[in-house]
Order: sequence, then structure tokens, then C-alpha cells
Amino acid sequence: MRTAVKWLSVLLAASLLAACAGQKEPATKAVADIEASLAAMREDATKYAANELQQVEVALLSLKDSLAKKDYKAVVAAAPAVSTQLASLQQTVTAKRDEAHAAMAAAGEEWRALSAEVPDMVAAIQSRVDILSQSKKLPKGITTEAFESAKTGLESMKTAWQSATASFGSGDPVKAVEQAKSAKDTGTATLAALGMAPKAG
Repeated sequence: MRTAVKWLSVLLAASLLAACAGQKEPATKAVADIEASLAAMREDATKYAANELQQVEVALLSLKDSLAKKDYKAVVAAAPAVSTQLASLQQTVTAKRDEAHAAMAAAGEEWRALSAEVPDMVAAIQSRVDILSQSKKLPKGITTEAFESAKTGLESMKTAWQSATASFGSGDPVKAVEQAKSAKDTGTATLAALGMAPKAG
């Protein structure tokens, strides 16, 4: 009886070893495939879906840890869920990347208008400030305080426009448009302080 039990134990152990050996290849392949797919999208994922990327990386580390411990069964069991996470990450990255590209395209169009409008506004305000600075008396309706505010606004506008052009030059039209709009808003207020009407269009 003891001999039979002993042999049964040996057969069971052999069977378990065979099962483990049989799962080694699919487990190893699953980890390798997930790792390769993640590496291919990591750059975009870092930019567009950092939190989701971190979650997948943690899950992958867990798989690799199980693989290192030769717990192939755990790897095979967990791999599908990690693959699903990876697919979700890919969808998120694609959607956010497309949104970013669309926003950049729209900003590029808007920038073309602002890049003509804002410098014209700066030139008009600068001309008016220069003329008033040389005058002995300010026109009716423009106080000294308003004129000083206008000069400050002009300098602020120039600074914002310089930042905008720098952002556009560095390949960030979205930020450039935000800064250009800030410059335009300042210019509109400055025009009002000087008793000037904004140019139509």
C-alpha cells in the first residue's frame, strides 16, 4: 500500500512538473509579447496617458515577477487581463493623440490670423503712444493715468507676443495661440484706454 502511494506521489509530481513545463512557453511568450507591445507605445503613452501607462507597467512587473519565480500558471492566468489593460491603453493613447493633433491643426489656423492681427495692433498702439508722448498735452478724454496704463499695457502686450512667437517656433501652436490671445486682449484694453477703436475683423 505504501509503495502504491509512493508511486502515486511520484506520478503526481511528474504530472505537475510536466504541466508546469507545458505552460512555460506560453507564459514566457505572453510576457514577451506584452513587453514588446508596451515598449512600442511607451513614448506616446507617456505623453498622452501617463497614469494608465503606470498601471500597465505595474501589472507587467507582476507578470515578470511570477515568471522569474517559475509560476507559469499564474502568468498564463493573469496575462489576458494585462493584455486587456494594454488594449485599453492603446485606445486611450490613440484617442488623445488624435485630439491633440486636431487641436494643433485648429491652433495653426487660428495662429495665421493672430500673427497678422496682433503685430498690426502693436504697431498701431506704438504709433499712438509715440505721438502722444511728444505732445505737450493729452487729448480730451485721455487722462495721464490712462496714458501711463496704456504704455504699460503696450509693453505687456509686446512681452506676451514675444512668448507666443517663441512657443510657435518651438512647435507648440496651442500654447502660442493662448499667449497671442492674451496679447490681443491686452491690446484691446490698451486701445480703449487710448480712445482708439479695434480694427474690424
